[in-house]
Amino acid sequence: MSRADDPSTSPATTNFHEIKSTEQFQNLLSADLSRVSLINFWAPWAEPCKQMNEVVTELAKRYPRVLVLQVEAEEQEEISASFEVESVPMVLLLRGHTLLEKIVGADATRLTSAIAKHVSGAPSLSPPSPPPGREESEAQLEERIRQIMKKSKVVLFMKGSPDKPRCGFSRKAVGLLTEQEVTFTHFDILEDEAVRQGKFSYSSFCLLSAMGSDDLMTAMNIGLKKINDWPTYPQFIVDGTFVGGLDVVTEMVESGEFQDVFGSIA
Repeated sequence: MSRADDPSTSPATTNFHEIKSTEQFQNLLSADLSRVSLINFWAPWAEPCKQMNEVVTELAKRYPRVLVLQVEAEEQEEISASFEVESVPMVLLLRGHTLLEKIVGADATRLTSAIAKHVSGAPSLSPPSPPPGREESEAQLEERIRQIMKKSKVVLFMKGSPDKPRCGFSRKAVGLLTEQEVTFTHFDILEDEAVRQGKFSYSSFCLLSAMGSDDLMTAMNIGLKKINDWPTYPQFIVDGTFVGGLDVVTEMVESGEFQDVFGSIA
């Protein structure tokens, strides 16, 4: 990797930090929970990361009030695992314990727009704190998720829509319900990060990390994955109750159990 590709060669700024340890990450992120934080997960072997590293460096200079944390994903496995980093580049925007945006891939345009939106003002100004009562509480989020689960007899939490599924598993889930002549409503989890992943609790992350816990995903507070204790999508809901993922429901069809659970819902 050339020096031009190495984020550590970026001009020194007080808000740009290359993460070398979990402790450093914790200390920096907890120093001011009212500010917007940008966490850039990258790897030196991934070509798309080069472009995003350059964009992140420029954004750090343009928005000095934004905390920018550069995390080499494979070197900082504990941090990467806590945020479910499955591919790079991946950029997260946080304010306090709240996940604002998750950007997967080298989408410089979306990242630039997201920063501008959440900082809400001239680049050199400190981003305003959210007005009291505007941020959704854990209890409110849980209640909202449970209401979505009760929207109809059968609810499918999927990536995309039935007309335009955005992953192969979601496409298969739609096909299965269609073949079984089941009427259902859907919820696109890619459109709502809080429902999909929950609300990130940095205090929980710090506590679990200090305890040496391997299950740092519990730092993600109430979200659909935690409510249903199921880590993947799609998820099938019947009468407001979680039934299972695609493999489980496929087995129900094969065993004849499907009609007993889903009933006649044509």
